[in-house]
Amino acid sequence: MKSYKIILLLLILFSLQATAQKMEFEDYDPPSTLVVPGTEIKKAKFPFIDVHNHQFSMPTQNLQEVVSEMDKLNMAVMVNLSGRGRGSDEHLIKSLENVKTNHPNRFIVFTNINLNGIDEPDWTSKTVTQIEKDVAMGANGLKIYKSQGMDNKDSKGNRIKIDDPRIGPVWEKCGELGIPVLIHAADPKPFWDTHDNQNERWLELKLRSRRKRDANVTGSWETIISEQHNIFKRHKNTKFINAHLGWYGNDLAKLAKLMDEIPNMYTEIGAVIAELGRQPRNAKAFLTKYQDRVMFGKDSWKPKEYYTYFRVLESSDEYFPYYKRYHAFWKMYGLDLDDQVLKKLYYQNALKVIPNIDKSLFPK
Repeated sequence: MKSYKIILLLLILFSLQATAQKMEFEDYDPPSTLVVPGTEIKKAKFPFIDVHNHQFSMPTQNLQEVVSEMDKLNMAVMVNLSGRGRGSDEHLIKSLENVKTNHPNRFIVFTNINLNGIDEPDWTSKTVTQIEKDVAMGANGLKIYKSQGMDNKDSKGNRIKIDDPRIGPVWEKCGELGIPVLIHAADPKPFWDTHDNQNERWLELKLRSRRKRDANVTGSWETIISEQHNIFKRHKNTKFINAHLGWYGNDLAKLAKLMDEIPNMYTEIGAVIAELGRQPRNAKAFLTKYQDRVMFGKDSWKPKEYYTYFRVLESSDEYFPYYKRYHAFWKMYGLDLDDQVLKKLYYQNALKVIPNIDKSLFPK
């Protein structure tokens, strides 16, 4: 009888072990047992400008609802980079009208360009004229989507390079008009790397397979990034805001070198706060040294996600979670930035680069 009970117990143990081993890697997400002091920050210490946001429904949007949420965060101004939505004049016109009628001092609208027809002889002149008209209507910057340089093709099926000379007069016109160009080029480099156990973005690519890139289709990561840097260097009178820390948030030494080489290049922290939050001492040193060149950005309008940005930038908290595990499976640490650096990051740098922001909304 005792032997029977022992065998039964062993079978149960083997069964439990087999069940545990069936768990997939992406399901492993245990709560931390670490107990450390820290407090969620729901409102920024200073009023801030979000230089990287998208409001595709702005032509008909109830802006008061957005402003109410902005006030809770202490967001003074939101920059809507999608002024033309999917490309129409009407979208931009109605977006600007909605802002001017309802909340003229709380939103800044950027315009966009369309690369369709770039092979036509008058594409460049038409696009430059469009920029002039859009700025006259009230647009205060140009946003370039990542599709330019990766997905857009000319009439022969060739990838349109970011530094295509036919676009050069557009960059020059922006400099002449005094508006910045916020440009998103490429994506995180691991999206181009082999999807294996050596890829830090393995989980993200497993859950978001469409993010995997093929250099034969989009061009290599290095090629796209190099093309972007080419236009920064060629068009010295234009201010460029290199989105997402230029995808060098994981290599701040390289980003620092670029900042030194390209004085008309600024950057912002949209969607890369997780990179800063895992290297608090290094990130604090970088943001302190380049405090006049980095701006606040988020890249999506999900108010509760701002809490993590505030906590990383303002607190000295340790080992707190990021809001997307597939995006960053590591924990965050606070940078505890000095007030002088925070003010520049939150609003002062944007006031220098983006025209027509209401300065009365901010401390002197």
